Amino acid sequence: MPRDPRNQPPRRQPVEQPTEVIPTVPAAHEPEHPDEQQPIDGLFEDEYDEYGEYEDYDEEYDGYDEDGYPEDAAEPPVEEPPAKKPRKRKRKRAIGWIAAVLVLVLLSGGAYFGYQKIFGYADFDGSGEGDALVQVEQGDTTSAIGAKLTDAGVVASSRAFVKAGAENTALSKIQQGYYLLRQHMSGEEAVDLITSPAARVGRLEIRPYTQFDDITQPDGKVTPGVYSLMSKASCATLNGKSTCIPVDQLRKTVADADLKALGAPEWAVADAGKALSKDKRLEGLIAAGVYDVKPGWSATELITDLVKQSADTIQASGLTAQNTGPGKSPYETLIIASLIEREAIKPDFGKISRVIYNRLSQKIRLQLDSTVNYVLDRPTLLTKPEDRAKAGPYNTYANYGLPPTPIAVPSIDAIKAAVSPTPGDWAYFVKCEKDGHSCFAVTNDQHNANRQLAEQRGVLK
Repeated sequence: MPRDPRNQPPRRQPVEQPTEVIPTVPAAHEPEHPDEQQPIDGLFEDEYDEYGEYEDYDEEYDGYDEDGYPEDAAEPPVEEPPAKKPRKRKRKRAIGWIAAVLVLVLLSGGAYFGYQKIFGYADFDGSGEGDALVQVEQGDTTSAIGAKLTDAGVVASSRAFVKAGAENTALSKIQQGYYLLRQHMSGEEAVDLITSPAARVGRLEIRPYTQFDDITQPDGKVTPGVYSLMSKASCATLNGKSTCIPVDQLRKTVADADLKALGAPEWAVADAGKALSKDKRLEGLIAAGVYDVKPGWSATELITDLVKQSADTIQASGLTAQNTGPGKSPYETLIIASLIEREAIKPDFGKISRVIYNRLSQKIRLQLDSTVNYVLDRPTLLTKPEDRAKAGPYNTYANYGLPPTPIAVPSIDAIKAAVSPTPGDWAYFVKCEKDGHSCFAVTNDQHNANRQLAEQRGVLK
């Protein structure tokens, strides 16, 4: 017969052990069906799963025995506590493995690229194809040149170029200018080409004594003038197309241009219009030196660059609107400088300058063969009687004063001599030595004696 439960003595209820560090969240309402009840672990697993990290570690003493009951309990509980439901850790472990693999990949990739950065470099194979124009500027280091080549697609990396040229002494001596290379070259091929004479393009060297037109030497050879030199320097072949500017196009550009817009000094613009023809208005305004002409420039771009640089050079030589030869305008001083250049060698510049100033001040004709030969496109300092008899503004045998324009490219030394002539009373000179030196005289009788000496030495024929 069943016992009446009301007569049974009360049982001790076990003290419940806190099974989670995670606080429970009270339900807002009881579900209508028991199946809808979700365990805390399942409902908030993603939010609190981080605490699962600690399941494998022993907790510190918290007043409970190893079975989860208070140690001071009088009797052990009859019922076993519900078994703790295991957490779902498979997804976390999978994510952990994926993360670990990704870290290894990233570390390996970083190590590879780090190695490439420190020890390796990109490089093309072969001699390349297509054309690439690169400018080397004053002061560029090998690394700077390599960077420019990389930007132009010549080499794959600056390091490939630098490493290939490490032991090439010619590379350290490379001059500023334009260089025609090919795209996609190996570093070694690029070094070999850029250090070869064939790579340099656009180099324009204008020497003192040169005039705009070509001149014919006594042996029949032609010495190119400024126009021919500019045309030649403009020539290159870029991807099968020539960049040459014909001489006639250069002449027309000078004749039609506004000299001030080209960069000519303001003090020269008006007087330059006195030239024999408009295409010679820049005579004397181009300074001696080496210039870099970019292949592909138009005639206007080329001439403008040349004139502006020359104006700076002339000013640096000491000739300005405020600083001129004694009693002369800047343009007249430039004319005197061109006469000095054509009549003497450098050691005699100062004395030749003084002779010119003395004859001008004494109203004596200059009687310079160089001015007569300028019109005839001849380089010699000797003239024939029929040549000296020809009329014209450049005939200083027939006319007093200076010719209307310079007759050649003056050097810096000639300009300095024109600004500051050597003190002296000389009014005559004649070339009396085969090395080019002249003999100077104050009187005409002294001058005639110097001429006889020159003939005896075989200088005058």
